Amino acid sequence: MSVTAAQVKELRERTGAGMMECKRALVETTGDMDAAVELMRKQGLAKADKKAGRIAAEGRIVMAGDGSTMAMVEVNCETDFVAGGDEFAGFGDTVAQMVLSGAPADLDALAALSTPAGASVEEVRRELIARIGENISVRRFERIATDGGVLGSYKHGDRIGVVVELQGGDADLARDVAMHVAASRPVCVDQDQVAAETMASEREILVAQAQDSGKPAEIIEKMVDGRIRKWLAEITLVGQPFVKDPDQTVGQLVAKAGAKVVRFARLEVGEGIERKEEDFVAEVRAQAEGR
Repeated sequence: MSVTAAQVKELRERTGAGMMECKRALVETTGDMDAAVELMRKQGLAKADKKAGRIAAEGRIVMAGDGSTMAMVEVNCETDFVAGGDEFAGFGDTVAQMVLSGAPADLDALAALSTPAGASVEEVRRELIARIGENISVRRFERIATDGGVLGSYKHGDRIGVVVELQGGDADLARDVAMHVAASRPVCVDQDQVAAETMASEREILVAQAQDSGKPAEIIEKMVDGRIRKWLAEITLVGQPFVKDPDQTVGQLVAKAGAKVVRFARLEVGEGIERKEEDFVAEVRAQAEGR
């Protein structure tokens, strides 16, 4: 059957798909607009399933907040080109708002939440995959709500995001601490948050290293204690030299303001994802050979 340009235009506006895809869907459904929309949705879900195994290590960190609560989300795609696009950025904004308002317990609960457009987060994600042609995922999120504390946030471009909660202090101090966390990557707030097993394992390693020195046991014990203190200063937020003033630690900085760091969350795009090594020559050859 013949399909009019007006029909194709309407279907494109409703689905965001390409012109030829819209035309084929309308021909297949004999011009039934609603059936064409449903067909394209099903095709989009199938495309999303095919792309699910592809590595998505690019993306952006997106934040949303209302003063007493902050949400932070990592959304991923395959290329930095898509990561910088408005459509992908808009998806990230939507997901962050859903985390903020819906307070999901985990990623499955987040995926099931209904967006303002009526579709679930998962449906929107799959439809976006079909339009953009890359694997897209919501990898992780943090939602921090404070009861009488102070929240501060910092984003380094779109790749690193930090949220900090203070007890006492003010927004400027909280932002400074968040900026420090972005730069210095502390593992935890203080020594109390270091697991006993982790501490024991580190001490065991340091003792083994010190014993090679041939020094007496009491000297070795002092050496290990000193190295443990140095290690704790490196991994704990309060023990690290403050990036804007290395003459004082973050702990000293917040203490001067009569404040205390309650917790922090730091997300960095692609952190921990094993990226596939690309062979550009082989890729070009494969495309030339039509594989």
